[in-house]
Amino acid sequence: MSRHAVITGAGSGIGRQVAKRFAGLGYRLTLVDIDAGSLASTAGACREAGAEDAHALVVDLAAPSGPEEMLTEAWETAAVDVLVNSAGIYPATPFLSLDADTWDAVQNLNTRAPLLATVALARRAIDAGRGASVVNISSGAALRARPGAAPYSTSKAALEMATRASALELGQYGIRVNAVAPGFVTVNSSANPVTEEYATAVSGNPLGRRGEPDDIARAVVWLAGGEAEWITGETLRVDGGSSAGAMNLPLHWATNKAAPDAAAI
Repeated sequence: MSRHAVITGAGSGIGRQVAKRFAGLGYRLTLVDIDAGSLASTAGACREAGAEDAHALVVDLAAPSGPEEMLTEAWETAAVDVLVNSAGIYPATPFLSLDADTWDAVQNLNTRAPLLATVALARRAIDAGRGASVVNISSGAALRARPGAAPYSTSKAALEMATRASALELGQYGIRVNAVAPGFVTVNSSANPVTEEYATAVSGNPLGRRGEPDDIARAVVWLAGGEAEWITGETLRVDGGSSAGAMNLPLHWATNKAAPDAAAI
């Protein structure tokens, strides 16, 4: 029987491309999203790409019971080998406009849902005596706060810690938990729209181009697979080098002067 991957946020963007990558490897897929129409489109594309099966599952993962419901139905189809937690929201909320409902909505989907989904998978895998691999989708915002993104940045920073904590406790059972942190990726998401002004401001990187969903999907598939079997608790930053440092600062000495002598520094 082919391997079985569960992918959340599969209706569009990174989640959709991750699903297509696994489909090309002949995986059985459970595709999860809250948007039934986009999910059906992804399922069709995955079948065409070579998936053994592509089951579309509409679930509200922000609901407390959502992750458990997802794993219950997925496991009934076949034991799950890979879980990719890609679903997330990125609302723009000025700090002084924050309220409890806005905060909770972001944390519930971006952090709580991946954590509970990992718990639900781990319980089943351990009971069955099987290993598994989890890949969470984080963000460069986990390391760098942005105006209007306090809930989002916090949720992704928490997700990276949840990744490490999960890996620490589940490694003894052969369950690996890692994360991929994309830089700015062009996804044209209706759920998470951004202006071109914003995209331009955050997408500078040493490699000189914006990311594409397949840049992230390739990393996810590798990290989930056997070639990364001795990697757990890690966050792989796939961002064109943007996390290496600040791109847009001027030189700290005049460009028409020689660099200062190292001995004088």
